[in-house]
Amino acid sequence: MSHSRSHLTVRWLVESAVMIAIGTVLSEFPKIDLPLGGGLTICSMLPLVLVSWRYGCGRGLVCAAAYSLLQLLLGSNNLQYAASALMAAGIVLLDYLVPYTVIGLAGMFKGRTHDPRVALVLGIASTFLLRLLCHFITGWWIWDALWPNEFGWTGPVYSIVYNGSYMAAEIAITCTVAWALCSTPLKRYFDGEDLR
Repeated sequence: MSHSRSHLTVRWLVESAVMIAIGTVLSEFPKIDLPLGGGLTICSMLPLVLVSWRYGCGRGLVCAAAYSLLQLLLGSNNLQYAASALMAAGIVLLDYLVPYTVIGLAGMFKGRTHDPRVALVLGIASTFLLRLLCHFITGWWIWDALWPNEFGWTGPVYSIVYNGSYMAAEIAITCTVAWALCSTPLKRYFDGEDLR
């Protein structure tokens, strides 16, 4: 029993490391710049979703938290713009740690619907909307205070348009790709089986 449990832990750790690496590469390249700003990645969060789906939300959260720390490290230059310690804490928590960590909950609907693809899409949409909420708050509270937008829009309007434009596209692309992958031989991987 302990041997199989330790084997599962090793598998989870190795797969998490691989998925974090894939997600990080996808988050950096290729990135599509959008007209209002922000960058659209192609399924950079899907590897984190897969860990949550295969191993459960607890292990998914640990994997996603590790990914969030890596994203914080890669984006640490944004901290230089904080006008106060409170703003810096807001950037750390709401632009990096919380929004990426919540992706680890993407497997929360597994086994709760008739069609696993529906559960997967619900998990992706729910967690990505939580991520959007975090970015919306910092866009309104921090970034609009530092750089008011050139359109003269109020902070909340600009933040939801800016962050919503790339997050809506991320949700649509990730849900579509995840749904499609569940209809291929990779469905075995989603189901927790080995790939051979």
